[in-house]
Amino acid sequence: MKINLLIVNIFIVLSLFAFFSAEPLHAGGIREAVFAGKFYPADSEQLHQQIQELLEEARKTDIQTPAKKKLKALVMPHAGYVYSGRTAAHAARTLTGANFSKAIILGPDHRVGFQNGAISNAKAYKTPLGRIDLHPDAAKLRNSFDCFRHVPASDQKEHSIEVILPFLQTQLNGFQLIPIVLGPGNIKQYAEAINSIYADTSLLVVSTDLSHYLSYAKANRRDRQTINMILNLNGKNLADGSNRACGVTPLRVLIDLAKQHKWKPVLLFHENSADTAGSRQQVVGYAAIAFYGEESMTQSNEMSEEKGQQLVQLARQTIAKRLGVEPDEAADVESRLSDDIFQSRRGTFVTLTKNDQLRGCIGNLLPDKPLKEGVKDNAMNAAFNDPRFPALSKDELDQIVIEVSLLTEPQPLEYKDADDLLAKLRLHVDGVILRKGMYSSTFLPQVWEQLPDKEMFLSHLCLKAGLPGDEWKKGDLEVLTYQVQYFEERK
Repeated sequence: MKINLLIVNIFIVLSLFAFFSAEPLHAGGIREAVFAGKFYPADSEQLHQQIQELLEEARKTDIQTPAKKKLKALVMPHAGYVYSGRTAAHAARTLTGANFSKAIILGPDHRVGFQNGAISNAKAYKTPLGRIDLHPDAAKLRNSFDCFRHVPASDQKEHSIEVILPFLQTQLNGFQLIPIVLGPGNIKQYAEAINSIYADTSLLVVSTDLSHYLSYAKANRRDRQTINMILNLNGKNLADGSNRACGVTPLRVLIDLAKQHKWKPVLLFHENSADTAGSRQQVVGYAAIAFYGEESMTQSNEMSEEKGQQLVQLARQTIAKRLGVEPDEAADVESRLSDDIFQSRRGTFVTLTKNDQLRGCIGNLLPDKPLKEGVKDNAMNAAFNDPRFPALSKDELDQIVIEVSLLTEPQPLEYKDADDLLAKLRLHVDGVILRKGMYSSTFLPQVWEQLPDKEMFLSHLCLKAGLPGDEWKKGDLEVLTYQVQYFEERK
């Protein structure tokens, strides 16, 4: 008896030691691969080889994709690769030669049970194929929309995001990730949030399987119905049915966005687990669907993250030189800005913050000077000529964080009355200019983060212009809107 108790105690001690000494999931801010070795190979070489073989098989399928259209979104399955890998590869093959700097993945909650959406607070996700940094927009969504928060249990247990990543890593270079796990919530609010961060260099991926555990014949019938609903952008019927897809909520968000932006879906491939490695008694369905849309009118002006960070460095070096801090010749970023895009004309703003508080913000709304010169001028003005603040001192230089915003050309917003104005303004998307006679003011889209209520936003904008706070309610202001691509300094 004593021996048995001793064995039990030793087992408990060893278990506790293993528990407390195990590397935490977010060691160093990294979300480690949880499902490697379960849903897909844990060995990087085996994983790479399996994906290449699946892609090679997928390339044998004749798929007609629309000419002169840009890939906007994908629907991909998230089961074990032995079951759904062939279908996932048909989606991933469309990424050959693509250039996306940001992947927004919408997956369903399978394992925890929560309302609204969960977004990881990790710095990066890791798979056997390497590390993927999270895009700053992940934190922006958590901070700006009350439908998103960090849910640690989901981060640790959910597979619908992770299983997609190796396919993207194989096909895309240098992208950043926004992982969103969706529970029940407001579809319009979800879509509005995604709209606020979606750009021409973004890829939206919906991670979902189709019907679960029906017989082979029943599953095929049900899945064909579901696929037709997606292809016809019929989100209502998709929501009304049962056992259509585990990712019904992400699919409905995608359908909402597709309607707004006139994206057209194309079925690439579909099958179920019995077609690959499972029994015909209880099967799970899979589909690969691509959404295509028009090239954006501002496509040629879209700035890569790398070039955007060069503009941020230019702003810092411009301020540093004024303060007598000269960069090393090798570190002088201005001499390396030879790309034609830096000579294009764009409105720009440079914003300085210190301890998360505004320390200066100056810009030009109209594209009246080359991008490179605009950033230099506005960096100087934000640091030394913003009338709200004293000139920046040399001691403050290392304490400030710099943000560079690139603006589209402002466009008039036609509206009938105050209610129509509220309806047409896009939260977290539109920068707004108000004008009335000699009075004028603007807020960048980033200001929505501090003033997320549309009425409050407009009232503060009126006050900034020197008008009464309720002036916007009269319906006689000139209103222009613009959009912004912004780059925050990496510290």
